[in-house]
Amino acid sequence: MPVNPDALCRDFRDALGSFPTGVTVVTALAPDGRAIGVTISSFNSVSLEPPLILWSLSRTSPSLAAFAQASYYAVNVLAADQQWISESFASPDGDRFNGVEVNRGLGGAPLIAGCAAWLVCSNEAHYPGGDHLILVGRVHSFARESAAEPLVFHAGRYRALCPDAEG
Repeated sequence: MPVNPDALCRDFRDALGSFPTGVTVVTALAPDGRAIGVTISSFNSVSLEPPLILWSLSRTSPSLAAFAQASYYAVNVLAADQQWISESFASPDGDRFNGVEVNRGLGGAPLIAGCAAWLVCSNEAHYPGGDHLILVGRVHSFARESAAEPLVFHAGRYRALCPDAEG
């Protein structure tokens, strides 16, 4: 019996969804100076010395060239109360920054107010990764809001962290 590629792809996505991730919005300035941003969960630390992170973006993303060429971009680690921001930046329609308070980091990189953490990076390297481009960023500045709980995504939906169990 032949394998249905669509079913295999869905099963693969479901298996990957078993791993809970934080939710981030990566923001930058496009060459024309317009602020751009996209929701991603494919974010990871790479190295402490030098400080490097990585994330990936679909090769079909209309923002791919702008992010790959950006002098600086910001990884905004969303807080638990920012699900609406995640949904806005994941949407293909509308002004993603509508109603979002933004400050500016290095090179004008948009920093979303109220996040759990921010990292401002420059492009260190790019690698092909199937239907995505893997972007490695060198971290130039960062900050965190110690009281903010992160927004978490698992098994296709947003989740809350459990409070620490007393032991």
